[in-house]
Amino acid sequence: MPEVVIVDYGVGNLHSLGKALERAGARVRVAVGPAEFSDARALVLPGVGAFGKVMEVVRPWADALRARIDAGVPTLAVCVGMQVLYSWGEEGNCAGLGLLGGTVRRMPHPRLPHMAWSPISWTAPRDPVLEGIPDRTHFYFVHSFATPAEEATAGVLGTTLYGKPFVAVARRGAVVATQFHPEKSSDQGARLIGNWVRSIGDSP
Repeated sequence: MPEVVIVDYGVGNLHSLGKALERAGARVRVAVGPAEFSDARALVLPGVGAFGKVMEVVRPWADALRARIDAGVPTLAVCVGMQVLYSWGEEGNCAGLGLLGGTVRRMPHPRLPHMAWSPISWTAPRDPVLEGIPDRTHFYFVHSFATPAEEATAGVLGTTLYGKPFVAVARRGAVVATQFHPEKSSDQGARLIGNWVRSIGDSP
């Protein structure tokens, strides 16, 4: 049973994500600060919250967090956890961790937040974390900011349209990031989490 460490930056709803990981076969531990995640073999950056508020908490840990990720530690980032991986966020007008290239921008749609089940178009080739999940599967989104697909520099696994296409899933090395909430996305969300947890067992 792989251990997964959820990084608690004080704004995420950890309970539902933790339960989803446990159902997928992971043992879950919550960490506050680098002293508690420095030995993590798998990391989760949870969703819910605002880019600027999250970075206020994470900024003192940024080097330690980047070091763990750059060391190849499998990482799942959800919603705002995905957003702070990018270079810059308009929400808070501040720098992110810079692990993904691009800017997280306010979405160009008159009705925000984007709170809906929306279909995702997968890019090719299909990533292993998406195994068994059909193209155009609907996942649950709730957000007002995202990275425009046209501005993402690399690693896009899937896009969704709301006003304009935006990045819905991305990968950088051992990091998988979703703008949607897999823990709230029924069977296919559980499948994605299960695929990710199984991949941890395959990692050195």
